[in-house]
Amino acid sequence: MDKPVIGIPVGDPAGIGPEVVRKAIASHRLPTRCAYRVIGSDQGFSPGKPSLSSARAAQEWLEEAVLLWKEGAIDAIVTGPVHKAGLQATGFPYPGQTEFFADRTGCPAERTVMSFWHPKLSVSLLSTHCSLGKAIASILPEKIILSAELLADFLAQLGRPSPRIAIAALNPHAGEGGLFGSEEREIFEPAVAQLQKKGRNVFGPLPPDSVFRQAIGGEFAGVVAAYHDQGLIPFKLVAFATGVNVTLGLPLIRTSPDHGTAFDLAGKDVADPRSMIAAIRLAARLVAAQQKKATRKSR
Repeated sequence: MDKPVIGIPVGDPAGIGPEVVRKAIASHRLPTRCAYRVIGSDQGFSPGKPSLSSARAAQEWLEEAVLLWKEGAIDAIVTGPVHKAGLQATGFPYPGQTEFFADRTGCPAERTVMSFWHPKLSVSLLSTHCSLGKAIASILPEKIILSAELLADFLAQLGRPSPRIAIAALNPHAGEGGLFGSEEREIFEPAVAQLQKKGRNVFGPLPPDSVFRQAIGGEFAGVVAAYHDQGLIPFKLVAFATGVNVTLGLPLIRTSPDHGTAFDLAGKDVADPRSMIAAIRLAARLVAAQQKKATRKSR
């Protein structure tokens, strides 16, 4: 039986993506049950000097990865870091790679969720790359429910059935009964009630200044954060070098390291590959879980 193949587009070739991919492949820390297909390289590009050509190359390798997945040539995609401003300058019509993959796989972007995983802490975000004002305005009960359910299902794939999920509140002290804001009573509490009615092991809304400590301490398997930085600040405090970005809700498995292009480090052979290694290892676990589920269905 052929091994499942994980495709790895290296990202912007002027950044550290190609280096961390090379180091990950050479690390002997990747599961041997999978094969690995690197898409792109840094040959012909100047390290630390992003350009329109390097951004276009990153986009072309993303397109190639999606095409290979659609053809069945690869089973998952682990993306190297891209330069968002560079992509925008080429006419790339998406805020980031998450939205790109949603569009290319026919999945409504509003049905996808950006999440981050580490053995110590898992978070999903109600918003991604937008202003804080827009993030707050976009919070709806349906988004909270989607984020919690996708995070719970993802953690179940990793061997945590019926995981305890915390919903972080938006306002200080979870609104203090309406004293510091009405969003908790009007939006968060109805969403949590619906989740609990569906049998989900969900709690909240809980004060955001303490819920992440509770999760790291083992009280919760994951946290739904009200907006991007609320979730990413605690996550990167505990998992900056080894955390993994996972897009939930897509029909394909897509992970990535949780760092950027780091142009200032490119070409110096000092880039840390641990987050890329973790991203590839997580993709391999998800592929194995997917195959196991498919085998059970076929019996």
